Amino acid sequence: MSAQVPSAVLLWFRKDLRLDDNLALVSAARSGQPVVPVYIWDADDRQAGSLGSAQDWWLHHSLAALDDRLRALGSRLLIRKGKALPQLQDLCRQTGARKIICNHRCDPPAASIDRAVSAALAEDGIETESHAGQLLHDPARLLTGSGGPYRVYTPFWKTLERSGEPREPVEAPRNLEAPSSWPRSEMLESLGLLPRRPDWASAFPEVWTPGEAAALEKLDAFLEDGLDGYETGRDFPARPATSLLSPHLAMGEISPYRIWHATRGRNVSGGDLVRFRKELAWREFCYHLLFHFPDLADKNWNSRFDPLRWHSDETAFRRWAEGKTGYPIVDAGMRQLWRHGFMHNRVRMITASFLVKDLMIDWREGERWFRETLVDADPASNSANWQWVAGTGADASPFFRIFNPILQGEKFDPEGTYVRQFVPELAGLDDKYIHRPFEAPAKALEKAGIALGETYPQPIVDHGKARTAALAAYGALKDQS
Repeated sequence: MSAQVPSAVLLWFRKDLRLDDNLALVSAARSGQPVVPVYIWDADDRQAGSLGSAQDWWLHHSLAALDDRLRALGSRLLIRKGKALPQLQDLCRQTGARKIICNHRCDPPAASIDRAVSAALAEDGIETESHAGQLLHDPARLLTGSGGPYRVYTPFWKTLERSGEPREPVEAPRNLEAPSSWPRSEMLESLGLLPRRPDWASAFPEVWTPGEAAALEKLDAFLEDGLDGYETGRDFPARPATSLLSPHLAMGEISPYRIWHATRGRNVSGGDLVRFRKELAWREFCYHLLFHFPDLADKNWNSRFDPLRWHSDETAFRRWAEGKTGYPIVDAGMRQLWRHGFMHNRVRMITASFLVKDLMIDWREGERWFRETLVDADPASNSANWQWVAGTGADASPFFRIFNPILQGEKFDPEGTYVRQFVPELAGLDDKYIHRPFEAPAKALEKAGIALGETYPQPIVDHGKARTAALAAYGALKDQS
């Protein structure tokens, strides 16, 4: 250790890119030693954390925002690139640090990396101090009466609810003691997280501002204007009735404790408040499943469905991914995903059901596409929700529940507002036909400037026939069990 550099503690950021309610940060600030905050971009860690290209875009801007907030405390964020262990060892040598403070990661691949790094550091005499904060519950401790994991959401929710109010969130420290000199840091731009040629994320800023400050502002705005009426409004994609907090949660820019605490005492319908809290609890349930079933993203949770024969159809998958299926609500969702790195939750279910049950394409293909294109991609929620729709997972939608894209559109986008926003070639079509242009008379199509098969595609499949085929395929497995 250089004589000019006093002993420090390393504060290792991962998916906790915030100052508010960050127990690792508070512990580091209270240590009485200089604090060296660091983010390490590790390709193995990136893969373990299920980061896709859309979330890379978010990460770039989130790290920049975190650095700004740390500088306001008299500190800064170091950026390192490479394997986590040698980078941490190098920083410890340069700063004299004998302790690394971080927050737990709960998805199994990342947790496995953390255990290996901690064990190797311990051999060097370096302590790793880890804190909770990603989840409201501890998946290793919240168990059924028989001592096993929960497999159904409702009893999980009831147990979580009975376990008492989550702890109070902690405030960010007002300052951080800086080292007398800073170790080497990479330039954020050197990580290559932003898309180039083409910049497919150019429209993301229409909707998103990454960073903790934006997350807290969004929470306040939702509680003031969105929570009242949330229980019913959340199903209508054209309404501003959802919190849009999911990408901030996915990157740890806001903690679930802060969100839960902020809902206390709100003067809204009990149904609205409970429904919103249940969405937080569903995220908890997804992590509970992933913790106890680490192969959730790769294997059917219910092995009964392993014999199901999926279709391998690259053309059909591409038309689904590009929003060219001929079913307006599906196409609107897939185009929203590409334009904004996001899709409304109701439409996620519709588009996922269409891929799995209308096209009979393996749910894992869809999960990988969502992981690559969603700014809120999450290793637990992604896999658990795709298995829910496919009927192969825990507490899954029954195999016979197949979303009708026409009826779903007419029910939840009755005036076609959502479709017209993301499928503008249908904008001039009457409400009566906006979700079924293939049934519109020639005069209505001509008036709207639509030529089916040219300006807008014919349906890729007949939903009624596809539904019958899917029921037969799933039903055959039921008969065999």
